[in-house]
Amino acid sequence: MSDLEVRQLRYFVAVAEELHFGRAAERLGMAQPPLSRAIREIERQLGVTLLERTTRRVTLTSAGEVLLRDARTALDAVTAAARRARHAGQPEPGLRLAMKADYDGGLLPQILAAYRNEAAALPVELVLGGPREQEPALRDGRADIALLPRPFDERGLDVEPLLTEPRLLAVAATDPLAARPRLHLADLGGRVLPDGRAAEQEGLRPLHSAEPRNDDSPRPARPSAPAAPPRHLDLAQIFNLVELGSIVWFPPASIARRHPRPDIAYRTVMDLPPLELALAWPQESRSPAVAAFVRTACALATADS
Repeated sequence: MSDLEVRQLRYFVAVAEELHFGRAAERLGMAQPPLSRAIREIERQLGVTLLERTTRRVTLTSAGEVLLRDARTALDAVTAAARRARHAGQPEPGLRLAMKADYDGGLLPQILAAYRNEAAALPVELVLGGPREQEPALRDGRADIALLPRPFDERGLDVEPLLTEPRLLAVAATDPLAARPRLHLADLGGRVLPDGRAAEQEGLRPLHSAEPRNDDSPRPARPSAPAAPPRHLDLAQIFNLVELGSIVWFPPASIARRHPRPDIAYRTVMDLPPLELALAWPQESRSPAVAAFVRTACALATADS
C-alpha cells in the first residue's frame, strides 16, 4: 500500500463533507468523472470501502469516518507547516501574538516594553480575533503564541497561567440592577449576553468551551428577553448595546477600569467566575523568541499581583 498524497486527501475530504460528487467536484474546481476515479483509487490503495454509493445518496462507511477525521487533521497540519515555513523564511521574521483585543489584564504595554530588552526578542505582530479564535490560530500556523482565556483545548500546546482577575457586570445605568452595589447571577433573569446566552446561566457552563458550539442549534425560548444580538461584536458595539439596555456583559475588571462610560454601570456579581488568562504555544515550538516572551510576561504578571 502506497502513502496517500495531500491532493488525494483533499479530494476525499471534499466528497466526505459534501456527500455528493457533483457538489464536491464544483467545490474543487474539477469535473466529476476524474473525482470519482480518484476516490476509487484511494479505496484501492487502502483496500477498504470509504463511501457507500447508491443512485440516490452517498454515505460514509466506518472506515470513511475514520479517514475523514484523520485527513482533516493531516490537512490542517500541512497548512500550518506551510504558514510557519513562509513566516520563518521572511527576511525580517517576527513573533505573532494571537489575542482578543483588551484581554490582556492591562499588562500588554508593559510586557511589550520589557520584551524588547530581551536578547532573543523579535518584533511583535498582534493577531487580533474574536472569542475562541486564538487557539485555532496557534494550530493552523497563523500565530506563534497566544494570550487567551481558559478553558480551551490544551492538547498539543504548552500552557503557562498568567493572571486571574475578577469579572464585573456591565449594565445600562438606567437598569434597576445598577442601583444595587452587589448582585448574584440569579438576579440577572431576562438579561442576555453578547453571544445571546442567558446571563444568569453564566456560572453553569465554561466561559470558553473546548468543544465548538454549533451556532445553528436552537436556543431555549426566552419570551421576557430581547432578541439575541449578532455574535462576534467588537468592543464599541458591545458598549453601545449595553448602554441601550439590549444586553449585559461580563468584562474583566481591567477593561472596566480602562473604559468608564457615564451610561454604563459596573457592578460586582458575587458568584460570577473570574477570568483566567494564560499563554499558550505549540509543544513542538523551539523558538527562543517565544521562550523570552513567556518569561517576560510571567515575571511582570507576578510582580503586578
